[in-house]
Amino acid sequence: MKKNLITLLFVFAIINMFGQAPVTSNPAKANSNNKTLPPNEMVTNKAIKPVTKVPLDKNSILIYDYDGSLMSFNLESEAFNWTIKATDATIEMCANQVTLKDGVIYVPFINGEIFAIDNQTGTIFWKSRLGNITDQIIIKDQVPVISDGKLYITTQNPNNNIYALDIKDGSLVWNYKLEPSDNHTPVLFFDNKVFTQSGTNFYSFEANTGKLIYQKNFEEAISGKPVTDGENVFIANEKDVVYALSPNKPDVLWQFKLNENQHTIKERIFCKDKKVYFAAQGPEVSSIYAVDSKTGTQIWKTDFNNDNIEYIVEESDNVWGYTRKAKLFQIDINNGEIAFEAKLTTKPISNLEFAEDDFLFYYSDAALIQFEFKTKDENDVYLRTSIKDDVYSANLKLIR
Repeated sequence: MKKNLITLLFVFAIINMFGQAPVTSNPAKANSNNKTLPPNEMVTNKAIKPVTKVPLDKNSILIYDYDGSLMSFNLESEAFNWTIKATDATIEMCANQVTLKDGVIYVPFINGEIFAIDNQTGTIFWKSRLGNITDQIIIKDQVPVISDGKLYITTQNPNNNIYALDIKDGSLVWNYKLEPSDNHTPVLFFDNKVFTQSGTNFYSFEANTGKLIYQKNFEEAISGKPVTDGENVFIANEKDVVYALSPNKPDVLWQFKLNENQHTIKERIFCKDKKVYFAAQGPEVSSIYAVDSKTGTQIWKTDFNNDNIEYIVEESDNVWGYTRKAKLFQIDINNGEIAFEAKLTTKPISNLEFAEDDFLFYYSDAALIQFEFKTKDENDVYLRTSIKDDVYSANLKLIR
């Protein structure tokens, strides 16, 4: 007994000397065997035909409409190639984005289903359901992240899992039960690891096995999607702080506090050339920041008065985006100067897809719009026949 007590005291002394004990995977949370999962967490998959590499239909654009329909639209003939919806969705909502890899479209639906689809024909290779039809789970604000033959995605409360699926047939490779809270951000794959959040917790996993590398708890909920500069990982909380983290241990390398009364970065964050760019909202002033990824030092900041920034993206060494009041803008990524602005008459509700140097596409609440830079014309490419009052979002992807 005395020997055991001495050993225990020695272990505590080591932990106090070197910091907290390393976090290891909890066997009750990590699983790759469907048989031991409760029904509302199991993965069922139906392989319809073998997944093969498919040539790209480069004349088409994918429209993930705000009613939950995924459509392939031919830009030359201005006609639909095919349309697909979830099998039994009780909620009609886009809520997610699609991923295109080797000509195969991977699309998650809000009702817990994920399909792999031929981009040319709309033929379904496989269907998977996370959870069951009785206790429908929700997939929301997700982008299927694909690497090394696996698809990574998270589900919402009360299911709260991160799943790795085999892209050949949609079967379960591994899953991990996250702490019960909201996890409304896409996952990040980097350095053979997968990073995700759930509420105030941030996780790092081995991508192949699902083994937990670390779980770090913050005071405020994490709501910004994780991004990387190729060395470290960057996240934002739901209020006003951006963190730089080590990918291998739960160390905060630096933190950046937004200006007073600014908050809510969410998915408005990306990295390029060892810099982190993010947009924060505020009641009077919203801003786009450029920060050195090594030190957290601010490089530049561009303000928008009395208008919130809804979306940003990097394109050809520029920051493009739009505001809540439908102002389209282009900012020089090197100095933060506004290079182009246009007040739109149609309000974007999707991402921006850049077709050529002359124009881009976005989806409004009523139509697919082609915006021409030179004339600032907003051309209706496809007009919806019905308009939904409670528009949430939509997603576009050019086939290329």
